[in-house]
Amino acid sequence: MRLLVIDDEEAMRHMLSIILKKEGYEVHVSPDALHALSAIEAAGGGDFDFILCDIKMPRMDGLEFLKALKDRGLQYTVIMMSAYGTLDTAIDCMKLGAYDYISKPFKTDEIILTLKKAEERERLKRENKRLKEETCAEYDIRRIVTKDKAMLEVLKLVNKVSGYDTPVLIIGESGTGKELIARAIHDSGDRKNGPFVAVNCGAIPAALLESELFGHVKGAFTDAHRNKAGLFQEADGGTIFLDEVGELPLPLQVKFLRVLQEGEVRKVGDTKSVKIATRVVAATVKDLREEIKKGAFREDLFYRLDVVEVNLPPLRDRGDDIPGLAAHFIEKYSKKFGKPVKTLPEDVLKTLKGYSWPGNVRELENAIERAIILEETGVIRKESLPMAMKETGGVCAILPSSSDLSIKRASEAIEKALISKALAKTGNNKTKAAELLDISFRALLYKIKDYGL
Repeated sequence: MRLLVIDDEEAMRHMLSIILKKEGYEVHVSPDALHALSAIEAAGGGDFDFILCDIKMPRMDGLEFLKALKDRGLQYTVIMMSAYGTLDTAIDCMKLGAYDYISKPFKTDEIILTLKKAEERERLKRENKRLKEETCAEYDIRRIVTKDKAMLEVLKLVNKVSGYDTPVLIIGESGTGKELIARAIHDSGDRKNGPFVAVNCGAIPAALLESELFGHVKGAFTDAHRNKAGLFQEADGGTIFLDEVGELPLPLQVKFLRVLQEGEVRKVGDTKSVKIATRVVAATVKDLREEIKKGAFREDLFYRLDVVEVNLPPLRDRGDDIPGLAAHFIEKYSKKFGKPVKTLPEDVLKTLKGYSWPGNVRELENAIERAIILEETGVIRKESLPMAMKETGGVCAILPSSSDLSIKRASEAIEKALISKALAKTGNNKTKAAELLDISFRALLYKIKDYGL
């Protein structure tokens, strides 16, 4: 760690050099701030991890030094020191970008502890930056694996809408990658440097949902011991992703509609609203038009959300994507678990392509992760796949569970699986699927709706 000490007292510079060199720091000294600033500029911004700077100095004092760094766009972790300081001085230092403030005389342990805290802060900042870069790379739209025509159209649509603040409604079965698409919309647009807040509306109890989304003021209800910002405010300047938006209770839908219309939220128990600039991306597995007919979802809210609708196809309709997705997950988990890259034999690939994938891409990822963990060779064998996939085409693969002996549920599971296979085989041509299944077209439509296919 390189450290610059700026102090007009030679004795202080000498003492700090001895103390800090013993702690393993590479210490450089400067007799005043103007001299230090010239050295930093001459070095093209300098190469110091931390700066310890006195406040009272001739030619340029510590506060002027902080302002000069700020004006030049130079970012350093600066710790200020002074024997004449007051609380107001400390506040002025912080306003100008100082990390911390220490009053002279100080104990050796105090200066070392402050530097260790600054080191930890810098480490966390670097880690946060690294994780953010990794997350952005993971959700980069260019890395979404697909050759499927419908998915390629989805990605084109994502590219078009990402630069606007228009609400987006993503529709698709569980496991099709709705959050992946929501993040791609966020990371491809102007809000990519803002927060991305994901909320599963179905996972939060209805009684808590309003407070979680909109926040509350102290005393609004029994356990409201302090003011709390809601998730909409936390996403200010970024994107809020509302998964399972169809689960929102009707009274909350009214408040949500106001957020979309007015761009403001009102905390529980508050008398005034707060303006926010939050983009809304929502997702659902439900048919919201049917929910409107049932009276379970507001029509005006639906049309506010459904400005741009993105429909994600299920994996069973994307058979050509399975080899590419499998290869992607093999590479991901081979690297994660430190195992050699696995190959996928033709018989295993055929098994994967013949499976109906009720859990969609998420189920495929889980299957590959499991196989990588279990395999000790460089090849993924059929034996390492989950039981349901190994028995694709057999009755056991589609039964609810080995302990469930209900004939009714078993019949429904078999019927659902056969319909899924017929639709996949015919490219979702319902007339041809009805012929294969030996049932009427009308009966097929009824069953597709009944099973949520």
